[in-house]
Amino acid sequence: MAQRTGSADLPLHGGHVPKWLADRMSRLGTVIAEAIIHHYGRDEFLRRLAHPFWFQSFGAVMGMDWHSSGITTSVMGALKRGLAPRADELGLHICGGRGRFSRLTPQELVAIGARVGFDGSALAQSSRLVAKVDSAAVQDGFGLYLHSFIVTDDGKWAVVQQGMNDRTRQARRYHWLSEGMTSFVEEPHIAIDGVSQGQILNLTDRRAAASRRGQLDLLASVGPDGIARALSLVKRDAPATPVAAPEPRQGILPHLVMPAHHDVRPADVIAPRLHAALAAAADRGPVDYADLLLVPGVGARTVEALALVAEIVHGAPCRFSDPARYSFAHGGKDRHPFPVPVKVYDQTIKLLKSAVETAKLGREDGLAALRQLDVQARRLEHEVSGAPVAAIIAEERRQSHSYGGRSVFGWEAPERSALDRGD
Repeated sequence: MAQRTGSADLPLHGGHVPKWLADRMSRLGTVIAEAIIHHYGRDEFLRRLAHPFWFQSFGAVMGMDWHSSGITTSVMGALKRGLAPRADELGLHICGGRGRFSRLTPQELVAIGARVGFDGSALAQSSRLVAKVDSAAVQDGFGLYLHSFIVTDDGKWAVVQQGMNDRTRQARRYHWLSEGMTSFVEEPHIAIDGVSQGQILNLTDRRAAASRRGQLDLLASVGPDGIARALSLVKRDAPATPVAAPEPRQGILPHLVMPAHHDVRPADVIAPRLHAALAAAADRGPVDYADLLLVPGVGARTVEALALVAEIVHGAPCRFSDPARYSFAHGGKDRHPFPVPVKVYDQTIKLLKSAVETAKLGREDGLAALRQLDVQARRLEHEVSGAPVAAIIAEERRQSHSYGGRSVFGWEAPERSALDRGD
């Protein structure tokens, strides 16, 4: 049976993803998905999407705001656009989306099922039930506004959906996975992401089974009008002083706390892992990417980005507890931790796409080099040190113009010299 794996606080942010970044996110997200499916299969890609820590890190490596709820919308939108032309080849389909697109999910599932052979009507019913559970059976104050249903040709699926609490300016992301699930109404989630907002009515808890049966019995015996009358009496006779709720018996689950601050701070990054990725790029880059480093526009900075992408492709679940670290691959659209290095980003896409395409033809050299970067980074994690995180960010910003630095505020200007500044 699928179980919850943790929670996360996702602050709400306004704004939009500019087209220049959205297009690149779609291309990079697609080729990362293809690399994972090539190495580990479609089922593993569904498991990754159902893992809240990996999902946030995946969005960060694509240049989105590393901590915000906007990652959910932008990542699922990017994947839907990018994977749609490859759906038949990969046997993977993404339905739904935000707002009105979420309501089209059942129709999409029925249409895809008719084309590829799974029971689209049954999956459409699953989609509706998933949304109902997270909006009605789990009453936590978050109204759903996004529902993405990812399904394979053999009918296996994952769901990523998100709710919003306008009062607290928080979002909660819910992850589902069909693998191993035996019930929609008893502990069906693989994870729920979100900061605690106080007491939650969770009718999917296995300890609520008696309550669910009692509700059905009550409805059958007295009808909805009788329930309404009983509720009015309970409210009238309720004590003035609230009765303290009993301590929950469920153990503390791992949780990801995404802070409200927008800038990336040293405390947000596991520095030894960042240093190890940079060291692996310096160590393996000249060996495994010797020919590529001779290509105009490809340099050591691109290999550093590839080292972080390699971990997204190959990393174990325990590696994604600090999503901020993955923003050091391609920055962030709001200049945090630094502007998006467009030249580096484009080279990352180019090299990864080339590696995936040649792997389809039986030549694994490129993807093998990517895996070696990840292996080397793990080996070096306890052996190397490096500059403080703040210094790494400062140097990246100093070099930003030469990397084609861009953000929602525009292109980065070249750094002024001491003479220009009048020093």
